[in-house]
Amino acid sequence: MTALVIATGCSTTEDSNVAATDAPSVSASGAPDSTTTSVAAPSAGPSASRSAGPSASSSSRSSAAQKGEVTAKGVDGTDVTLTGAIAAKYRSATDSQRKGLGPVLMGDHNAGTRDSGLIYQQFKGGVITAKNADATAFITWGKIRDAWNIERDSEGRPDQAGRNGSAGPLGAVTSDETAHGKLKQTTFEHGKITFNTQTGAVEVTVNGKVVPAGL
Repeated sequence: MTALVIATGCSTTEDSNVAATDAPSVSASGAPDSTTTSVAAPSAGPSASRSAGPSASSSSRSSAAQKGEVTAKGVDGTDVTLTGAIAAKYRSATDSQRKGLGPVLMGDHNAGTRDSGLIYQQFKGGVITAKNADATAFITWGKIRDAWNIERDSEGRPDQAGRNGSAGPLGAVTSDETAHGKLKQTTFEHGKITFNTQTGAVEVTVNGKVVPAGL
């Protein structure tokens, strides 16, 4: 199956607007041992599917690795198989990044391909996105993710009639979060967002101009 990854909905919400408290309700039981069910099923982009369960054999995992797949835990405790650029990013993520991302969110609206070609996978604590299936994927989370998900007009000003995430004026993510002293920063196609860890202030820059964060 194929699945993906700025926020959750398909109309006014983009790749990264699923907060931890918005995780969909899921069963606490594991996936049946003899079945494989899809987590998200867009026809383009990497896939995320439930494996036979936490007891999957080492030979199965080895085969998955050879196909460029990686297994992560879903919010219900079952194994979820990630592929493509999403899998590559998750595989290379540090322990700290994986811990911050948390479990994979399940459901078609939490993974897929945007009309622009951007792919995404939502996690409880963040999102992994790539501009397209052949591009490098990046992790976005926290206050920076929240600001990216604010609907904005073409100039970057908060506007409920505007667009957010990768469809908004900032565009797709072009870096992981980096630390610069007390500031954390993520860059985008058309700007950047910084978060001051001391003051809690968020600054959004679109096309070289600082605009209201909207948080």
